[in-house]
Amino acid sequence: MKLPGQDAIARQADEHLVTHRVKLPRKLVEHPIRQVAKRLSLALVVLVATAFIVYADADGYNDNSDGSIDLLDAFYYATVTLSTTGYGDITPVSDAARLTNIFIITPLRVMFLIILVGTTLEALTERTREEWRLNRWRSTLRDHTVVVGFGTKGRSAIQTVCATGLRKEQVVVVDPSGKAIEAATAHGYAGVIGDATRSDVLNRAELFRAKQIIIATQRDDTAVLVTLTARQLNRGAKIVVAVREEENAPLLKQSGADAVITSASAAGRLLGLSVLSPAAGMVMEDLISQGSGLDLIERPVIKAEVGKNLRDVSDLVVSVLRGHRVLGYDDAAVGGLELTDRLITIVRATPTTQVAPDARPLPRD
Repeated sequence: MKLPGQDAIARQADEHLVTHRVKLPRKLVEHPIRQVAKRLSLALVVLVATAFIVYADADGYNDNSDGSIDLLDAFYYATVTLSTTGYGDITPVSDAARLTNIFIITPLRVMFLIILVGTTLEALTERTREEWRLNRWRSTLRDHTVVVGFGTKGRSAIQTVCATGLRKEQVVVVDPSGKAIEAATAHGYAGVIGDATRSDVLNRAELFRAKQIIIATQRDDTAVLVTLTARQLNRGAKIVVAVREEENAPLLKQSGADAVITSASAAGRLLGLSVLSPAAGMVMEDLISQGSGLDLIERPVIKAEVGKNLRDVSDLVVSVLRGHRVLGYDDAAVGGLELTDRLITIVRATPTTQVAPDARPLPRD
């Protein structure tokens, strides 16, 4: 099956002009232009203050050209002195002027240099600091979650995964949009700007070390290419993909996806259910919404539940995961619960409610 636009995507993946980079989350800081403007303003204040100090003691200075010091000469002297140029055409001759240079103008000169040189040094060291952070991040990143696409689906997926207790530092977002990555880093996630169909972009996200991969792109053909590339780079990771058209789901499975979620058919199902039964639609929407109302979670069987049937369990059980099989609540094969079983239950959402982080894809018999 050939998807629309697949040739165009493949050609784009072969281009070598695509720029991509890793962006780590950082604390909110003042805009660089505003920082520079403040420092320049402070430097100007120091310059003006020095000029007026010199002008106030004009009799203690000597100008080789005419012997007198006016306001322009004071500003000129302040400029060459603070910048350490020091032509020597204007010099302090009185003891008061020399003491003023020692105890006032010299500290102002040091302050002036710190303000201007400090701005330059900060700009030079920022890249070194960022490289150090990036190298440290790469060396410590293991078993993380890579999310391709930071749209509505990608954001909701991240919120659900983080509700299991996954730290934000363990999430890496890949998106071709710089604005999307800016939004991701603002939320505390690391981001990689670039085309996820390219292996070098996914390598920058350390995908080969990832434990799970969520693909939530805007196009189904892009999702296929990303899935193929991701599975080639990481054979053991769990890959979950969202597609719009149900007919593309088998292709995603063949490409290496462990689970495929059809967003269009799911939305259509919810719409139809809401028409037939608004109350049932509200319940389904409540289950889908993370952290409020009802939640669908997976949990292990506790020792007190071993041997009991589903009706004797305090939670509302909808399915039992036994080995690699998913048994419905009405399946006669369930019998008594076993210690190795896992239960899919509906519970009231609370701040401590968590979906099991090691939940596996649920294949049907």
